[in-house]
Amino acid sequence: MKNITVSVDEGTYRRARIAAAEAGTSVSALVREFLRSRCQGDIGETGADQLRKALEEVDRSMIARGCTFSATGRVSRDAVHDRKALRQEEEEHRARWRPRGPLP
Repeated sequence: MKNITVSVDEGTYRRARIAAAEAGTSVSALVREFLRSRCQGDIGETGADQLRKALEEVDRSMIARGCTFSATGRVSRDAVHDRKALRQEEEEHRARWRPRGPLP
């Protein structure tokens, strides 16, 4: 294992010591875990690259379980923007959740 030296201001160091004490560990262990988590991906990999890979993995997992999504043929644009139907649906929802009788 390699040793490194890091310089931080007094306030940061104080907060790091408090965080380490609350976690039952050392400041060195907090820094080590932070660096390990930041460097897990490929060297030079950006946060966007990591997010893309994570989303691709979720997508593969859902497809493997038979979960697929397609918005085509579900709802027409006119139906989505039908204000009268939306208001009626909202009123029905409110009626279902309206308290009946006195509250305890």
